[in-house]
Amino acid sequence: MRIPSIVLLLSAMPGCGSGTEPAQTSAESASNQVRTYAVEIPEKQAAIHPEKTPAVKTPDAVVRKHVTPDRLAPGNPVVNSFGMKLVLIPAGEFQMGKPESDSDVRHLVKIMQPFYLGVYEVTRQQYEQVMGTHPWQGRPFVKEGGDYPAVYVTNGDAAELCRKLSEQKDVEYRLPTEAQWEYACRAGTTTVYSFRNDQSKLGQHAWYAKNTFDAGEKYAHRVGEKLPNPWGLYDMHGNVSEWCQDWYAPYGSEKVVSDPMGPGQGDFRVLRGRAFIDTGHVRSASRYANQPDYRIYVNGFRLARMDPGAA
Repeated sequence: MRIPSIVLLLSAMPGCGSGTEPAQTSAESASNQVRTYAVEIPEKQAAIHPEKTPAVKTPDAVVRKHVTPDRLAPGNPVVNSFGMKLVLIPAGEFQMGKPESDSDVRHLVKIMQPFYLGVYEVTRQQYEQVMGTHPWQGRPFVKEGGDYPAVYVTNGDAAELCRKLSEQKDVEYRLPTEAQWEYACRAGTTTVYSFRNDQSKLGQHAWYAKNTFDAGEKYAHRVGEKLPNPWGLYDMHGNVSEWCQDWYAPYGSEKVVSDPMGPGQGDFRVLRGRAFIDTGHVRSASRYANQPDYRIYVNGFRLARMDPGAA
């Protein structure tokens, strides 16, 4: 199985895949982790001094500020009792993958049923309310605050939160498949980014290396501060890499597939969207993978929910 070079680098890191968390007791070790994760980013000073942030603010009002009704995905957003806002993503089809990639060859994917997807990445406040834990606390490359995305979460942590929500709400929550994720990220576009191909506009839509590490802000930022995609979804490019439910594998040879779920088993789980330490890789089709029990400051997630009105 062909694994991206970034995964092979991560697999060599201390504690990766062992079920234990890597030692991160100094700024020096955190700095080494940064350079291992993203070799294209030059060596940077690792010292971080988390500051006390203001009271949690919700970015909900920002949705309507930036997104006109004709740009929103069909249907009104739903909000559960934990303040998690999801929007209905319609059924449809799209060309998945990068045309220039050998392993991620572009192919037609049909999304047969509508589904809900989180408008924002799951925040720390929401994660603590459901799970009662805070795995990011005291970790490097973290700025404290309830409306920052939950990080240092494993794929299993994210799946467990979905399981608990499903039990409490009597509706199926889960991680999105990577096909659902890319379909929602593209929001009807066929370009490199959901805002077309102009990389000079990336900073308006994404937290990535140029406006985080290069600006001395070495942490994931509050959700919902950048411009949304055409379906009103925030931070689909950058901020944190988002766990999907699929096991990683190169795409198959099929030219047309419906609701792909990935292989039945594997060693790595897919993440999408890339993160605040990445540069030009935060494109709609970019794929990334980690061992499912791995914790790191760049991995988070958003929720999917099955549409109860679907057939």
